[in-house]
Amino acid sequence: MKKTSYALVVPALLLSVLVVSGCGAFRSKKDWERAQQEAPLEIPPGLDTPSTSAALVIPDVGAGASGAQAQTGAAPVSDGFVLTDAPDAAYRRIGELLSVGDLGKVTAHDDSTHTYQIAVSQGGPSEERPGLFRRMFGGGKHDDAESGSSSNGRKQRSVVLAINESGTGSEVRAQGDADGVRRVIDALKSRMGSK
Repeated sequence: MKKTSYALVVPALLLSVLVVSGCGAFRSKKDWERAQQEAPLEIPPGLDTPSTSAALVIPDVGAGASGAQAQTGAAPVSDGFVLTDAPDAAYRRIGELLSVGDLGKVTAHDDSTHTYQIAVSQGGPSEERPGLFRRMFGGGKHDDAESGSSSNGRKQRSVVLAINESGTGSEVRAQGDADGVRRVIDALKSRMGSK
């Protein structure tokens, strides 16, 4: 190397070491660094602490999800949302959205009570196609013909959709199978711009 490059490299190296080592010298002490912990708060003698005995209740065996699955007839689920439209206008808008048919088939409707009965198809196209081994070895070819008669092998769930007056707008309520209700309400909320 030339002397000029040494003349530039050595002072630059010394300056960088000085700058890096000198960072701590310019640091000031903050109040939060000198803070000490105070005594914990105490509850005044006249007040009672809330009871924590029932905070962590352990349910009985079989009372959880497995117990719910063991029941033959599960209770229907209800969910809904509110629109600013009048009930008649909301009933017509929802009817137009349901007529597309991607949520399921409208099996019945009552214009006087503003209700729709919907057969919601569960599952997607991935459930219609058999697995890899079934396709490879041809197992279940006769099953495919039978399942095609029930809406391409999808399970149908019944959901009742009711539109009622609620203050200045209307309330949309769905009742029936939990998966079907969730699917219908989520789709209608997103398409109608409701929260």
